[in-house]
Amino acid sequence: MTVLKKSFLIIFLILLVDQVVKFYIKTHMMLGDEIPVLGDWFIIHFVENNGMAFGMQLAGKFGKVFLSLFRIVAVIGIGWYMVKLTKKGAPNGLVYCVALVLAGALGNIVDSAFYGIIFDHSYGQIASFMPEAGGYSSFLHGKVVDMLYFPLIEGRYPGWFPVVGGNPFIFFRPVFNIADSSITIGIIIILFFQKRFFKE
Repeated sequence: MTVLKKSFLIIFLILLVDQVVKFYIKTHMMLGDEIPVLGDWFIIHFVENNGMAFGMQLAGKFGKVFLSLFRIVAVIGIGWYMVKLTKKGAPNGLVYCVALVLAGALGNIVDSAFYGIIFDHSYGQIASFMPEAGGYSSFLHGKVVDMLYFPLIEGRYPGWFPVVGGNPFIFFRPVFNIADSSITIGIIIILFFQKRFFKE
């Protein structure tokens, strides 16, 4: 099997697992529901993300469409770059890392593009798949489903800390998904092995 075929297999498997988990969460949990996995250290916690990483978002419906279109353009660019790397004979590890980033980006694009159409909302109810009354939003206005929560350390910032002194903190606070993890792992490996990947 060629490097490119292996890369597409990686993308397919990650996308499949990401979407299966999101479908399960969306059709079995209401927003805010939690399932402890490893005590208080690892929790399945259902939230939906309107925009970018860590809940940031662009204002208004136009902002959401712009973000979704930007993601699609970025995925096309990443895919082109991955194919170009294989043709240039780049290290296999680099190609696989780019495939991880591409798979994660695709996973979140599916949510943004289609979840508003194929699901109803999850506020105080478990969402239905393909509801008769239609989905909770329109094309490109869906919300990204997040569920992985690792509140490993809880405490308070020392009083002498600027701005946040005395306030509670949780590490790691953000709730994320498998697609986010795939992007993060791909980028971290590229940074860690950059001298080997980019010898030129």
